[in-house]
Amino acid sequence: MKTRSEFIQNLNETPLWDIAIIGGGASGLGIAVDAASRGFKTVLFEKYDFAKGTSSKSTKLVHGGVRYLAQGNVKLVSEALEERGLLARNAQHLFKKQEFIIPNYKWWGGPFYTFGLKFYDVLAKRLSLGSSKWLKRETVIEALPTLMTENLSSGVSYFDGQFDDARLALNLAQTAVEHGATVLNYFPVSALNSTENATVDSIVVTDSETQEGYNIKAKVVINATGIFTDKILKMKDPTHKKTVIPSQGIHLMLERSFLDSDAALMIPKTSDGRVLFIIPWHDKVIAGTTDTLIKKPKIEPVPLQEEVDFILETINTFLTKKASRSDVLSVFSGLRPLAKPKKEETNTKEVSRGHKIIVDDNLVSIVGGKWTTYRKMAEDAIDTAIEHFDLPEVACLTKTIPIHGNTSDMIHAEHLKPYGSDLEAYTSLESSDPLYQQPLHPRYPYTNGQVIWAVRHEMARTIEDFLSRRIRLLLLDARAAVTIAPKVAELMARELNQTPAWQEEQVSQFSALAEKYILN
Repeated sequence: MKTRSEFIQNLNETPLWDIAIIGGGASGLGIAVDAASRGFKTVLFEKYDFAKGTSSKSTKLVHGGVRYLAQGNVKLVSEALEERGLLARNAQHLFKKQEFIIPNYKWWGGPFYTFGLKFYDVLAKRLSLGSSKWLKRETVIEALPTLMTENLSSGVSYFDGQFDDARLALNLAQTAVEHGATVLNYFPVSALNSTENATVDSIVVTDSETQEGYNIKAKVVINATGIFTDKILKMKDPTHKKTVIPSQGIHLMLERSFLDSDAALMIPKTSDGRVLFIIPWHDKVIAGTTDTLIKKPKIEPVPLQEEVDFILETINTFLTKKASRSDVLSVFSGLRPLAKPKKEETNTKEVSRGHKIIVDDNLVSIVGGKWTTYRKMAEDAIDTAIEHFDLPEVACLTKTIPIHGNTSDMIHAEHLKPYGSDLEAYTSLESSDPLYQQPLHPRYPYTNGQVIWAVRHEMARTIEDFLSRRIRLLLLDARAAVTIAPKVAELMARELNQTPAWQEEQVSQFSALAEKYILN
């Protein structure tokens, strides 16, 4: 991996880029991979860290969306199932085939959901992860030992994909770099410069670490900023009207004992008409999600009291082991960048998760979509850029491009799986110094060496980058993350040649952030 200074040198040495991307989340990074792999001179700028926003706070599912099928959106489900299959092949180190069980407490639930999920299987075609099947009552109880059994009639089992969202974002950044792209985190865009005919001539970016500014010229600028799409569009046109509806989804992290199963529980209809998942992940359990209309987007949204209560009440209806606020290890919130429909909706669960592309002179904006379809969104964005602007017609290659880290090797240690094909290099680093082998926390397997690796090879610049997105401890156990923050800051400061004052500021900032993940 190139160093940050080498990436910055590329900015000084490149007078004109083909594609300049604003936003380092799922869609922006996917676009960077697509553009660079087609041979376009590509640069990407992210204001914070890669996947700092919504893209690191998903339900961790790569799925067609059973509820979208119930809404009759067959096209979206079919497209998503194909993309799920491609990711299973191209990022094997991050992808997991996950069994889901729907418990039926009415006699008709068995045939109803079995029929629907058989259609789900058919839509997956050759990329199916396995057949759905009806389960008798005893089988459901055996598979889900903490499930409420009163009035339980039967169950239905089906398979979908699970992944680590922030790690996939990082690996996409690395893949883009391997294909020649320049990607920079902590590089906000502050202005769009336009010519007399309203074409964006250049974008103004600033290195947050040095405060040095750069004027970046590009043939096409792609706005992939998710919930902040309208903010960028207003830089070009102050009269721009809203195109994105932010919808908040929160998740609660609990100890594995609440589910005590390798299978996930899918509750097909909650009191608000949504589905709710209880899913094993990194030896914990994720319960979520909600769908709450939010008027003003924030990079760190805060869970609402009623959202937390809704999830706890719902899961306690279905589980024998009851969860309370004190059992929540971490609560994390993300905002979905839903494409605004023609008719204003207040019920966001009815708004399509499909994406759309807006072309305004040479500014291309992509809105909507979801993690599962990030690759197709990127393909559509670059195809649109080729169609409208002076770029050579080069076919998309990303269906077959392995994502950085892709390997079929079995890695049994859960905390090491995300390294994939980098594992040998990582373990070589860790074994090179006894300091690197020391654990960061007595209850978790993470080591000092992972901090060093994250700085040298994974573009981590802050302790939040490491604790939230290079390892996932902030999401898994926020209090534990706070306790090791000073140690992480000391290790990072040594690697980044930072001062004791920087360490103190980092710990203070991280502790304040972590408070939002802790229920008091």
